[in-house]
Amino acid sequence: MRKLFALLLVAALAIPATALAAPTVEELQKKIQELSAELEDISDRVDSNEKKTATDRINWYGDLRVKADTLQYKDLASTNFGPAIAGTGMPFGEKKDFDNDILYTTRLRLGMKAKAAKNVSFSGRLSMYKVWGDSTGVQVFDSFNAFTTDGTNGGNPTGDFLRVERAYFDWKDIGGSDFYLSIGRRPSTYGPPSQFRENELRGGTPSGHLVHFNFDGITLGYKLSDLTGIEGQTVRFCYGLGYESDYGNGNLMNPEVNVEDVHLGGINFDALNDGTNFLQFTLFRAENITDAFKGLAVYPAFDTDGDGIPDSPNQGGFVSRIAATENIGDMWLGGIGFTREEMNGMNWFVSGGWNRSEPNGKLSQFGFGGLLTSTAGDTKEQDGFSAYAGIRVPAPLGKFGLEYNYGSKYWFAFTQAQDDIAGSKLAARGNVGEAYYIFDINPNMFIKVGGIYYDYEYSGSGVQVGEPVKVQDIQDGKAFTGFPVPDKVIDGYASLTVKF
Repeated sequence: MRKLFALLLVAALAIPATALAAPTVEELQKKIQELSAELEDISDRVDSNEKKTATDRINWYGDLRVKADTLQYKDLASTNFGPAIAGTGMPFGEKKDFDNDILYTTRLRLGMKAKAAKNVSFSGRLSMYKVWGDSTGVQVFDSFNAFTTDGTNGGNPTGDFLRVERAYFDWKDIGGSDFYLSIGRRPSTYGPPSQFRENELRGGTPSGHLVHFNFDGITLGYKLSDLTGIEGQTVRFCYGLGYESDYGNGNLMNPEVNVEDVHLGGINFDALNDGTNFLQFTLFRAENITDAFKGLAVYPAFDTDGDGIPDSPNQGGFVSRIAATENIGDMWLGGIGFTREEMNGMNWFVSGGWNRSEPNGKLSQFGFGGLLTSTAGDTKEQDGFSAYAGIRVPAPLGKFGLEYNYGSKYWFAFTQAQDDIAGSKLAARGNVGEAYYIFDINPNMFIKVGGIYYDYEYSGSGVQVGEPVKVQDIQDGKAFTGFPVPDKVIDGYASLTVKF
């Protein structure tokens, strides 16, 4: 094709030269070779531009955070793992302090966006979150924070590998309407008002007070602004799967296993979002909540005689695959959140959360208990409450922020993927205060220095199984729990974040 094109060019050039002597065959061949070389060069450049156009369809961006924490656990109370095992644990009623003088972590997040069509787009994010000097991906099961699941692997330190934190498509303006559909691994982390302490734009859809948890699902939304005249008003109907009960659990070898999938569904309503004020209402329900989620952990001890009490230490450090043994009930969660940005650059927010447990009376075969209960046959509903407020103000070289949250005895929320190294502060059953200072180095780089103070009143923060017990009763030897329970935790930290 290229030689034919070259011959046609030569012929066209030769037409006005009829008065001249006819070119020789050698001259024509030389001309063809020269034009072929030019066409080859043009073809290479076109191919290069096509490749660049294809790669440019994916817009990459990200951030890298390095952080140092110093942790102090005050008055750690006993665990029921230890007393039955010689040389491990602490006697009931004994209290000890534990310090981790310095703990370094690195978090890498790689975001991507692509436009598939005029009204169809793709969004995704890969994340790596690791502790310096550790990439095992599996921890000793000394708390539920050490148990990484499908919903928490984006916020728990695991190893030097990337995980898919979110991956979904948006189909907007369906059929010319204000409906939109989104399917995939949901943007269900870093929702409002957590963007202030993270020093970034709103990172997720649902309230960060209620949900900071990775899950796969569907959102059907409708933009109401054209109907109501209220800027940014959007309603969303959300569905997700929190636990797949059959696949991968060995049920083909044991068809008698009768654990159902965990289904999540609810409504998320942005009542106002005008760039200055943001008002959001959330209500959702979790059906067939299980006593555990799939994951890997190293049990500190084993139960060898079937009485439910660990009696043999796991000296070999064997890794166990954990899966649910029972569906233990259902739960409602709801919340109202309001944020505002003042003209002077000050940001403030208030948020309230509520949950109601509906246990079915079944207990975990692991011995953890039922849904916020430890009594077999207990079907009494329990209500939990939480309040969360904060303020961030302009300050020399950056910003200064203060936050406070409180959780009641039966408070539970899906915030286990929040990457506070001592555990999600918004899951705490007790009082938590945080102060921080952000030094803005440039628009894409900042240093954050701060501290979080946890004052726990009840055990089991962020855990759906077992009756919450007063920390004081555990310390006095009047009650026990499956894991060590601190009275207070102090987390001082400093971090450097670079966006690109």
